[in-house]
Amino acid sequence: MPTADAVLVLTGTFDPTADLVIEELNRRGTPVFRADTAWFPSRLAVTAGLDGASGWGGTLATGRRALDLAAVRSVYFRRPTAPEFPGSMSAEARRVASAEARRGLGGLLSALPCRWLPPPGRAADAEYKPFQLRVAAESGLRVPRTLITNNPEAVREFASGLGTPVVYKPFTPIRGTLDGRSVAVYASVLEPGDIDQPSISTTAHLFQEWVPKAHEVRLTAVDGTLFAAEIHANSTAAKVDWRSDYDSLTYRVCDPPDDVARGVRRMLDTLGLPYGAFDFVVSPSGDWTFLEVNPNGQYGFVEQATGLPITAAICDYLEGSARA
Repeated sequence: MPTADAVLVLTGTFDPTADLVIEELNRRGTPVFRADTAWFPSRLAVTAGLDGASGWGGTLATGRRALDLAAVRSVYFRRPTAPEFPGSMSAEARRVASAEARRGLGGLLSALPCRWLPPPGRAADAEYKPFQLRVAAESGLRVPRTLITNNPEAVREFASGLGTPVVYKPFTPIRGTLDGRSVAVYASVLEPGDIDQPSISTTAHLFQEWVPKAHEVRLTAVDGTLFAAEIHANSTAAKVDWRSDYDSLTYRVCDPPDDVARGVRRMLDTLGLPYGAFDFVVSPSGDWTFLEVNPNGQYGFVEQATGLPITAAICDYLEGSARA
């Protein structure tokens, strides 16, 4: 029998964050249908029809369960992976099939008249750091002085005019393997010799002023409710980028200043997002500086360390019981 009135969770096979939400929805007795677009077309089948103004009807089905598309109450769009096609298909055939799956299956799901967390298109736009920095500044949040360039001379001029160290940050998470080891590129403070690197000219780079920090804050916003936690770094690497050394971190619940809270809510309204994981630097004098927002960022490590009820707030939203 099809699963009706369910929350559709779209994510990869391994996703501890989605697991938290699914466990809470199960505890509440809310039907959940979990799927990954990588299962399409071999392990996931779609059959849908449109008859006038009644909207799309049909099913999304695995070998064991079926989801009634007309009764989906919400979609938790976490980290689904790309559809997988038979290796026997030619490269051109896979290219065409992938495009058709994106516009067919993806387009059908996006046409469902329900709430999404987050809406995929708006989330994709918000991931552009130049865009989110502009919106943050327009929303009244303090932002670091920033340069985007592939010109080493521009970096030298930027650095000489700051009077503070310069930080390099990648635009997107960079992870991979090198000599059999997992590696990642984090934010880094540039040494004087780094500013003259010819490799700067090979692509776009993002440079910012170093903001003195007493600590950082991860502020998770869910439909207007804000959950903020101080992050205190206790290693040299983590004091530059706390993601580089989770074991050294300690956390403490805090309240954002009123002007920061207003700016966060205004920014999410502008971006059209119900959820955002915000990172701030808090200076020794107490000023909050916006670094970035992830429209689908991790929150489980903060909830585990502080007890902040973020999962419950997400489930409230997906159930339709959160703020309208």
